[in-house]
Amino acid sequence: MSKPVKSGDAPVRAAVVGGTGYAGAELVRILWDHPDVALVSVTSRQYAGLPIADVFPAMACRVPLVCEELSVEALCEKADVVFVALPHKLPMEIVPRFLERGKKVIDLSADFRFREVEKYEAHYQPHTAPHLLREAVYGLSEIYGNQIRQARLVGNPGCYPTSTLLPLIPFARTGWLDWESVVVDSKSGVSGAGRGLELTTQFCEVHEGFKAYKVATHRHTPEMEEILSREVGREVRITFVPHLVPMSRGMLTTVYVGLNSPIPWEEARSVLASFYEGRAFVRVCDGQLMPNTRYVRGTNYCDVGVRVDPASRRMILVSVIDNLVKGAAGQAVQNMNIMFGLAETAGLDTTPLPV
Repeated sequence: MSKPVKSGDAPVRAAVVGGTGYAGAELVRILWDHPDVALVSVTSRQYAGLPIADVFPAMACRVPLVCEELSVEALCEKADVVFVALPHKLPMEIVPRFLERGKKVIDLSADFRFREVEKYEAHYQPHTAPHLLREAVYGLSEIYGNQIRQARLVGNPGCYPTSTLLPLIPFARTGWLDWESVVVDSKSGVSGAGRGLELTTQFCEVHEGFKAYKVATHRHTPEMEEILSREVGREVRITFVPHLVPMSRGMLTTVYVGLNSPIPWEEARSVLASFYEGRAFVRVCDGQLMPNTRYVRGTNYCDVGVRVDPASRRMILVSVIDNLVKGAAGQAVQNMNIMFGLAETAGLDTTPLPV
């Protein structure tokens, strides 16, 4: 059984490689309901031969696809764009094969997020396709849309970088911020650790607890620093502390940064509002309302709030995203929309749950 094709232009044919991880399953959910997409294949090494609804019962009576073993040749015959939702290191082995056959690729791992191979290899492992790093476009949709539009390979950002870079980049060239003082404090739901079984993410280890982890050693730090350095026009180093909170999904990031001179709160908010004017998925909070993960759950929104502390002369930026949507699958679909000239909101214009 296949998804009915709507009248008009033929839809974009999409395949998801690694469709039974959390981000992969979120891709399946979004793409299946996308008005301009035919989801033609979902691969899974572990669940090959099983209906995806057996793996995720929420998809019963909705998504009739059966998980397949990965075959690059078979996918290239069926798909125009391939979403790769595999752990780091695996994508670099197969992505070049898709590109050689003329397919567009959106990779959700870190394998194609870095421009400099030395930075990638310092924090991950040796790269087997370094020639593609200069070509790959960093898929922060609101910032690099023009480059994404021309790309055949997009390295989808991590969830922590998305929630950090979107509030910070509008201030990159204002001259307001002391870039030596950036502190990023992030809290993530447990789904950010992936679907694999690990003791540290089991219920009894997480429930009723709240902890920092990988303090000053998290691998998303160099990713954020590379992009901020590019945007600011000088080398930027940040202090990044991630935390694990006992909820399934959602992310809240608070950025503390010194000001070079006093700035009224209203002016800081105006910078954000002007920068993201007309951009559907970044909502700048007004008045006393500050971002809350509940307000973006299951959506592609990033809500951003800002405050200025005159006493300490610091700006405080707060952002929230759903780590599996705007932090992974939703932004990947947004990038696909840009790459294929579709409406940027297509398949993503979900009304948030009120409670």
